Amino acid sequence: MRRVMTVGSVALCFRRTQLGLESQKILDMYNPSVSGGNASTAAGSRLFLYEVQGLRQNAEADKSSTPIRKSGSVFITVPYTRMNQEMQRIARLGGKIVSIQPIEAVGTASNAVPTPITAPVAAPAEAVAPAQTAPTTTKKKPMTQAAAKAASSVPVNLYKPNSPYIGKVLSNEPLVQEGGSGDVQHITFDLSEGNLHYVEGQSIGIIPAGTDDKGKPHKLRLYSIASTRHGDRLDDKTVSLCVRQLEYKHPESGETVYGTCSTYLCNIEPGDDVKITGPVGKEMLLPDDPEATIIMLATGTGIAPFRAYLWRMFMEAERQANPDYQFKGLAWLIFGVPYTPNVLYKEEFEQIGEQYPENFKLTYAISREQENAEGGRMYIQHRVAEHADELWDLMQKPNTHTYMCGLKGMEDGIDEGMAVAASKHGVDWVEFRKQMKKAHRWHVETY
Repeated sequence: MRRVMTVGSVALCFRRTQLGLESQKILDMYNPSVSGGNASTAAGSRLFLYEVQGLRQNAEADKSSTPIRKSGSVFITVPYTRMNQEMQRIARLGGKIVSIQPIEAVGTASNAVPTPITAPVAAPAEAVAPAQTAPTTTKKKPMTQAAAKAASSVPVNLYKPNSPYIGKVLSNEPLVQEGGSGDVQHITFDLSEGNLHYVEGQSIGIIPAGTDDKGKPHKLRLYSIASTRHGDRLDDKTVSLCVRQLEYKHPESGETVYGTCSTYLCNIEPGDDVKITGPVGKEMLLPDDPEATIIMLATGTGIAPFRAYLWRMFMEAERQANPDYQFKGLAWLIFGVPYTPNVLYKEEFEQIGEQYPENFKLTYAISREQENAEGGRMYIQHRVAEHADELWDLMQKPNTHTYMCGLKGMEDGIDEGMAVAASKHGVDWVEFRKQMKKAHRWHVETY
């Protein structure tokens, strides 16, 4: 059973304390002030269709001459400017908002299909606790940004610098092909003798062997994990890193200087012991939503967390190991390197592209081999600028997450390209980016 109702338009007023968290997130999803826009733009005149269940007769409803039924869906057409007030009214009447759709996506309210009810809908006081919310038979797509993972599911600092895990090196393989620049290694460590576990997007610390020039133990360095929680061998007993040997010229002497920890790792031998700390980090975690859009912007060894993501999403053995996470969304990797031989994990990524052409998009920015529109070197910011309009459109989806990992400084160029796309819609890119960050949809890890 369903009824169709239309409500009038009044000024928008934010009162988060009177709304359920889920309803407020839905409101934020369509709120131009949250997305960096202006409530006086065309969005302000848009109409949305609320599907509501569980409306019941109570003291508040008794003030109305219209009887309120306890079962079935009610469809309410709501102007954008009244979305907040209507959510409050529904909550007072004991209802639960099941979905919100732009009216243009449905056509008319009479076309809407009700969500079946298999159990009584919880009253508002109960709905605050997710465990008490009644389930529906239809599994609906998330309507807002994916929530951050529960803290209890993300391991942090299981091993600290004063008591590190001692793991053995299982393998140390070069990643740069002939003709490339620099030394980059894929290093796998054994975790079978301890309790070090992690999730995709985290980092571990490495404490190099030996002492510094003052005779003190070396300080740890953090490295993004390049493997899934199951490890490259899918036995939950390994962790892998992607490490480039740091090399630069001393600004005064002109001598070549090599990074302490990166040199240690790039030259470590299978069977060697290494001190490992962590894991750490919650900034780069993947959302649980299997239908999310994941935009990945990487330079160099910043590819490490994205390799873990792509394995989790697409590798067949990983999909079998994760029955509750079967990725169906879109993953787009834009990867900046100097030469083609520096495209790390190239065969893995291109194989994924062949197997999942509808779900994985791979774009290279090869600075020494490709030219940008002005005839200069093609860096990642130029690729982002080329695709800025498409990226912008994807970012309007509430379950799109954008990740950036690589050398510090890449942010500015990417901001420039996206600012042009945002300006076409009258939106300030910096404000929009801040709101994505606040909604846990903009993730940056640069070094």
